Amino acid sequence: MTAGPDGTPPALDRELHHPTRLALAAYLSGCSEAEFAVLRDYCQVSDSTLSKTLSALERTGHVSVRKGYFGKRPRTWAALTLSGRRALAGHLAALEGIASAAREAAAAAGPE
Repeated sequence: MTAGPDGTPPALDRELHHPTRLALAAYLSGCSEAEFAVLRDYCQVSDSTLSKTLSALERTGHVSVRKGYFGKRPRTWAALTLSGRRALAGHLAALEGIASAAREAAAAAGPE
C-alpha cells in the first residue's frame, strides 16, 4: 500500500469505517441537516440502530443532533459538523489512495 507524503499509510477514520456510519455521513454531506426518519429510511436501519449510530458520531464531534418539535410532534434532526466534513473527506481520500495503490500494483504485476 502506498504511503502518504510523510511516509504514513492512508488514514482511514475509525468512526466512519462502519458502512452505516459512512452512509450516514455521506448523506449528511449533501444537505445542511436531515430528519431522523429520513436518515433511518435512507440507511435502511431500525430506529435503535440509527439512534446508536448518531450517538456514536455525536460523541466524536462528527455529527450534531438537534431535538425540537414539528407542530406538536417531537422530532430529531442531525447535521454533519465541519470536523465531520473534514473527517469524511479524509476518509474518502484514504479509500481512494488504497484503491489507486491497488490498481497501480495490479498494473505493474502485468496480466496473468
